[in-house]
Amino acid sequence: MNAPLESPRLDPQRLAHGPIRRRDKAFARTVAAFFLGGFSTFALLYSVQPLLPLFSRDFSLSPAAASFALSLATLVMAPSLLLAGALSETVGRKRMMAGSLIAASLASLGVALAGDWTELLIFRALTGFALCGLPAVAMAYLADEMAPEALGLAMGIYIAGSTLGGMAGRLIGAVFADYWNWRAGLAAIALISLSGAAYFVYALPRERAGARRAFDAAALARVYIDHFRDPGLQLLFTQSFVVIGAFVCTYNYLTFRLSAPPFSLSQTAMGMIFLLYIVGAVSSTVMGDLAGRYGRRRVIWTASLIGLSGVLATLPDNIPLIALGVALITWGFFGAHSIASSWVGLRAPRGRAQATSLYLFFFYVGSSVNGSAGGWFYARWGWNGTAAFVGALYGAAFVVGALLTRVPPPRAQP
Repeated sequence: MNAPLESPRLDPQRLAHGPIRRRDKAFARTVAAFFLGGFSTFALLYSVQPLLPLFSRDFSLSPAAASFALSLATLVMAPSLLLAGALSETVGRKRMMAGSLIAASLASLGVALAGDWTELLIFRALTGFALCGLPAVAMAYLADEMAPEALGLAMGIYIAGSTLGGMAGRLIGAVFADYWNWRAGLAAIALISLSGAAYFVYALPRERAGARRAFDAAALARVYIDHFRDPGLQLLFTQSFVVIGAFVCTYNYLTFRLSAPPFSLSQTAMGMIFLLYIVGAVSSTVMGDLAGRYGRRRVIWTASLIGLSGVLATLPDNIPLIALGVALITWGFFGAHSIASSWVGLRAPRGRAQATSLYLFFFYVGSSVNGSAGGWFYARWGWNGTAAFVGALYGAAFVVGALLTRVPPPRAQP
């Protein structure tokens, strides 16, 4: 009979050595591996975004059709996260994450070499499918392997790598496209990510917590049902859904505002807005560390207030104030995401990989649904309408954060 997911057998190595602490040598290697893993994942996923006009030109596509190069990858990735979280319990977490990075890098090389649009979309779908392995498992790995006081910082550094990877992937692709062509840009990102995958394989310690299990669909269904019954996880899934929506809406529709009077900024000037992602790298690290030191319940709701103050700052027609507002919105999102994502792993007493997969599923669904809804508000009321929607999302995140302070932990937590 297959071993149930609810009652894993502890690895003796875990009992002998215990969790990784901030002063341990393994801590630096582990967080460096996850920084590069997050960097590579988001560089590969978002590298095509600035290249969509070039796809439209080279393949004679409408802008909507060209956008499938990005949306198809994320569409395939979202449900694949649920499968990856389950399979990681069978094949091993490190093996799942390393294989994900290697396969996604090779699929991205296929995108660079694609002979026609159909081939490009196939390789982008394969990239999205392959990429699901690392984000679906990373949070569960860190939650199991890190000591509680080290988890917040480790998760923050992982998300910081993801943030910088999303920014660097866009910039590298655009720069290479300007000086050579888009194929060279995508190939460069794929090779950089492949190098990161090699270090990941070398540096990351093998998981010490738990034991591998044969795949059991019935046991998996029970774990998912248990996660949905937990009030704390319900709130954390909701937090994921709303804060990513606020963030995506801001970056999606602010460019429309800045391209119109009274600003009328050029495409290059508007593209500089992605440099504010650096704020997210700082926020995820700082807020994650504060949460580890002072408790997640005492910190998570402050991220929503910071984001809401940023929404208010974007209302006047003033470029410095708008930049400040976007920076605060970015800080709020990455701070909330850093805390909530690490909390999921601690909240789930079993099936942590499945819990984090559900968290990320709602994360990407929230990005899609709320990101599109923001356009409806912009079409009718301009930026003020979108700002009101973003503010409502951050308001909902604040309420969720307040409710989380009252939800008792299922077990001892810091």
